[in-house]
Amino acid sequence: MAEQPLHEHMLANGLRVVVCEDHVVPLAAVNIWYGVGSRHEVAGRTGLAHLFEHLMFQGSGNVAEGEHAALLESAGATFNASTSFERTNYYETVPVSHLELALWLEADRMGTLPAALTQANLDNQRDVVKNERRQRYDNQPYGTAFERLCRLTFPAGHPYAHTPIGSMEDLDATTLEDCADFFGTWYAPGNAVLSIVGDVDPEAALAAVERYFGGLPAGPAAPAARPGDLGPLGEVRVERVDEDVPSPAYFAMFPLPGDGGADIEAAELAVEILGGGSGSRLYDRMVRRDEIATEVWAGVTRLVGGPSLAIVDAVGPDPAKIAEVLDEELARFAAEGPDADETARATAQAERGFLEQTETVTGLANALSANATQFGDPARVFSAPSRAAAVTADQIKDMAGRWLVPGSRTALNYGGAS
Repeated sequence: MAEQPLHEHMLANGLRVVVCEDHVVPLAAVNIWYGVGSRHEVAGRTGLAHLFEHLMFQGSGNVAEGEHAALLESAGATFNASTSFERTNYYETVPVSHLELALWLEADRMGTLPAALTQANLDNQRDVVKNERRQRYDNQPYGTAFERLCRLTFPAGHPYAHTPIGSMEDLDATTLEDCADFFGTWYAPGNAVLSIVGDVDPEAALAAVERYFGGLPAGPAAPAARPGDLGPLGEVRVERVDEDVPSPAYFAMFPLPGDGGADIEAAELAVEILGGGSGSRLYDRMVRRDEIATEVWAGVTRLVGGPSLAIVDAVGPDPAKIAEVLDEELARFAAEGPDADETARATAQAERGFLEQTETVTGLANALSANATQFGDPARVFSAPSRAAAVTADQIKDMAGRWLVPGSRTALNYGGAS
């Protein structure tokens, strides 16, 4: 995808706005990123960022409970939200004739959500989140693996040591006052980016944003997030997990460089070569050749305020053997680096991932908000393929030798021998 012209504007209250024309289909994607996620939570109140993702759909000053979703559904829109360590986003894709409806709804809950914060809504959505935790984490095979690995990887109290879903105990302890304080602290125009992509006239779209959002008070400046730096671990920490799972398995986590520099580009290519699908080194060794695993996968979670994270999942009858072979392949990769074909394939996969991420107005709007929020430059999204293509085999080898080495990971042993 060639770089597309962007129209940027900053409202007086601090809201950053990005508009990108795309006249292929008569749709408009509206996407808001708030710079708040689980890393901004305090001890004893984990899960608030994700809980707020749910509360934001329960009405606002001029929107009754249930009406937000009903209005968007009647307009033929698709909409959702998500929470991560570093941000919470809200998005809807509407027929372009309903763009102003989407903007009005987002502005109303940004400006007036506390009017709809009732004990009944809090109790209801707290139960929804707790049920989500049961279904997606606690009662799923391997469902708590990522959460366990984060606790093993990060020191207690570190901003990335807990995941966005939060704990049952903290959710139960959350009060209406906690919610009002959280909203007042983080849900301000100056802590948000609004992106609009689609069949729009930029000047008209910016005028509509000014009309609906311009009157909202700026609110306080967001507090500085706690430092999240973490280097290579320099040791292996293993936890045995005795759960009823379909098969023994071995899960590993490696800290990686934070997002934004050349090292993370090399790191992601290295992880792709090692475990990114059926053409990877780990799959070839563990599944095809040694037949010690039935599934192997590796991937990267990029983070800006702390280390990015590489995850390796392998399902097989002997987790100890999987760990042994993983060490051998990591050592070989760090010593030899990738060959030319592996580097080319990984680079092509990075470009494919970029195209998949941005091929729709919904995806492009989210990518623009992400890059504006995290790097201050929405247009940075368009340089993703060239950043990956600029990485050399020697850079991949050097990065692997510093971060992806046998003695630098945390791991979970499901059902194997101690």
